[in-house]
Amino acid sequence: MKAGSNTELALSAILGFVRERGAVTTLIAGAELAQLPLYAPEATARTPAERRLVETVRLADGLVLATPSYHAGMSGLIKNAVDLLEDLRADALPYLDGRAVGCVVVGAGKQGPGATLSSVRTVVHALRGWPTPLGLTLNSSEPLFDGAGNPIDPETRDSMRIVASQVFEFAQRFATHRARDGHNASA
Repeated sequence: MKAGSNTELALSAILGFVRERGAVTTLIAGAELAQLPLYAPEATARTPAERRLVETVRLADGLVLATPSYHAGMSGLIKNAVDLLEDLRADALPYLDGRAVGCVVVGAGKQGPGATLSSVRTVVHALRGWPTPLGLTLNSSEPLFDGAGNPIDPETRDSMRIVASQVFEFAQRFATHRARDGHNASA
């Protein structure tokens, strides 16, 4: 939930690289996710924050899902937001179907983030999304960003650019196929 966390900085940097390619992006950070009530499958009424999240995903051609790694698992805030995507089940493109999803995990060390990345990719598959070939893990035991929020390590920056490129390019391809077939993400 902390503004300026390594996870938020990583997400922001990747979205910046996506924007460089011409995409329109929306950042939904931890503080906004913290406003979501706990997902309850039986509840049908939605808060404005819940509606915004679902509608943002519904209209998206691609996503970047970034989470801290807590004991080899995704954050509860992210899991709660992902559970809310159940509201997309009856859409023409249910859940994350036909959407490119970049997966990014930030955590202290190497083992926990690696296990978390595997779990995040599994969740994306379960929601019919297309995880990008490169999934990114960042070790927060080492400095990752400078004071302006830029990646310090050139290899990390290059990996972020690859994730951004894969999300952008795959999202364009999926959108082209949907348009050709007469479907769109919001149908």
